[in-house]
Amino acid sequence: MSESAVKNLTLRRIEATDWSTVHTWASLPESCEYQPWGPNSEDETRDFVAAAAIAWGMVPQTRYVYLALAGDRPVGVGEISVRNAEHRHGEIGYGLHPSVWRRGYGTALARALVGIGFGELGFHRIMATCDPRNLGSAGVLAKSGFVYEGRMRETLLLRSGWRDSSLYSLLESEWAAR
Repeated sequence: MSESAVKNLTLRRIEATDWSTVHTWASLPESCEYQPWGPNSEDETRDFVAAAAIAWGMVPQTRYVYLALAGDRPVGVGEISVRNAEHRHGEIGYGLHPSVWRRGYGTALARALVGIGFGELGFHRIMATCDPRNLGSAGVLAKSGFVYEGRMRETLLLRSGWRDSSLYSLLESEWAAR
């Protein structure tokens, strides 16, 4: 089991049996306000977690989805994906239970994912996107060393209409210099 610890936050591979834990936040409207999914039904969360768990056995593996734990308490999910293997590009994404927002867990989770991406997966560049209105996520990315690259117009269709995405990236050399 690949684990990474950062400031009281531990990551472990997500398992299909984690679906009910993930559902405690995936079913909440505030958790998915800026996302094209949710609030999830139990079946939707079960399907997402099952697919994420199965991804650990895929060859080649392109998704690495973790359950984030503060002590033994699950607080969120983090994912690192291979965007382009030849050019060593990856992407991170994360979601936390709203009860732990603004406590540093998002930044710890993003940094842990970046460490895996550069340290274990050998990426050269890692990107992330967020809704420009999601100031919390933008702050997480900035605190994690990501550089704002610009705004992509109407990239996702939400329940409320088209959403722009702010694009951020971090290079291996920038991470190594920290």
